[in-house]
Amino acid sequence: MHKTAVAQESEPRDYRAAFAVGLAGWALDAFDFFLVVFSLTAIGHTFGRTDASIALALTLTLAFRPVGSLLFGLLADRKGRRLPLMLNLILFAVVEMMTGFARSFTWFLIIRSIFGIVMGGQWGLGTSLAMEKVPARIRGLLSGVLQQGYAIGYLLAALAYYMLFDRHSWRPLFFLGALPALCAAAFVAMYVEESAVWKHTRSESWSALARTLGAHWKLFLYITVFMMSMHMISHGTQDMYPTFLQREWRLLPQKRAALSALSMLGAVIGGTVMGLLSDRIGRRRAMVFAISGALLVVPLWAFGWNLPSLVLGAFIMQFMVQGAWGVVPAHLAEMSPDSIRGFLPGFGYQCGVLLASVVVYIEAAFAHRTSYRVAMASTACVVLVIAAAMTLLGSERHATVFGQADESC
Repeated sequence: MHKTAVAQESEPRDYRAAFAVGLAGWALDAFDFFLVVFSLTAIGHTFGRTDASIALALTLTLAFRPVGSLLFGLLADRKGRRLPLMLNLILFAVVEMMTGFARSFTWFLIIRSIFGIVMGGQWGLGTSLAMEKVPARIRGLLSGVLQQGYAIGYLLAALAYYMLFDRHSWRPLFFLGALPALCAAAFVAMYVEESAVWKHTRSESWSALARTLGAHWKLFLYITVFMMSMHMISHGTQDMYPTFLQREWRLLPQKRAALSALSMLGAVIGGTVMGLLSDRIGRRRAMVFAISGALLVVPLWAFGWNLPSLVLGAFIMQFMVQGAWGVVPAHLAEMSPDSIRGFLPGFGYQCGVLLASVVVYIEAAFAHRTSYRVAMASTACVVLVIAAAMTLLGSERHATVFGQADESC
C-alpha cells in the first residue's frame, strides 16, 4: 500500500453524483427483491410450483449475497470503486431482463442466484464510493438517506405491483428496473470520478491486500456479529409483521399493504433523522438512542388496542429501527481501514444477514406455541438488547477524515 496518504477532499465536486448513484443502486436492488416477494404466488402459478418452492428463490438470493460482496469488494479494493460499480449495474439490468423472460423454474432459480451476487456486491460498492466522497460534516445525514434506499425500493415495488400486476402479471414488472440501472451505469461513467482516497491508499498487489485483510480479522469478526444483531432487529420487526396483521387483526391484503407502506415511510424519515443526529452526537450514541426508543415502543407495536394505535406503533418502530440502520453506512465506513473499505463493510454486512436469517424461523416457531403478539414482542426485546450491547462494544471514528485514518485498528 502507498505509504503517503492524502486527506479526503472536504467537498469533492462529484460527491452528489456519487451519492445519488449509491442510493439508486441500493433502491433498485430492493425494488427487484420485493417484486419477487409481492409476486410469489403468481410466479409459482406460472411454473406450477408452490409458494414454498418459489420462496427458495429468496433463500438463494440471500445465500449468494456474501459471494457478491466478496467478489465485488475485492475488485473495489484492487481496481477502484467506479468500474466494479458500473459492471454491477449493467449485470443488474441483464438479470432483470432474464428474470422477466425466464421460461423454466430451474432457470428462474439460477437467475435469482445471480441476482444474489449482484445484490451482495452493490451495497459495499455504493456505500464505499459515496462515503469516501461526501463531506465528513454531513456524512451521517447522507448515510441515513442512502441506507433507506432499501425502504424506497420497497415502496416502489409496492407501487409497481399495485398499478401494473392485475393488468400485466409479474413478468413486465422486472423489465422496469433495467433501463434505470443502465442509465445509472452511464451516469457513473460520465459524472463520477474515481475515489481519491482509494487512489492514494490502495494495496499494491493482491498479496498485499490479503495481508491487510488478515491483519484486521478481529475487526471483520466484530463487524459480522454487529451486523448480525442489526439484521436481527430489522428482520425481527419486519418479516413476520404482515402475517401478524393477518392472524391477529384479520386485516385484508390492501390494509396490510397500506400499513406496511406507512411503516416504511417511518423508516425513511427515521433513517434521515438519526443519521443527522449521529453527525451531532456520534454514531454509537445515535444508534443506541434509536434502539432504546424501539425497545420502549414494543408494547404499543405488538399489543396496540385499536387500529390507530397499531399504525402509530408500526410507524414509530420502523422510525427507530431503521433510524439506527441509517447510521450504519457511515459507521462501518469510518471503522474500516482505507485500503479495504470496498470489501470489509460489505462482506461483514452480507455475512451478518446470513447469520441473522434464523431469527424469522425462531419467531414463527415461538408464535406457533404462544401467539404472534407474544412471539414478536419477546423476539423484538431480545434482539434489540443484543443490538444495543453490540453497538456499545464497538469502536467509533466519528467524522474521521479518510486517507488519514489509523490503519492499525
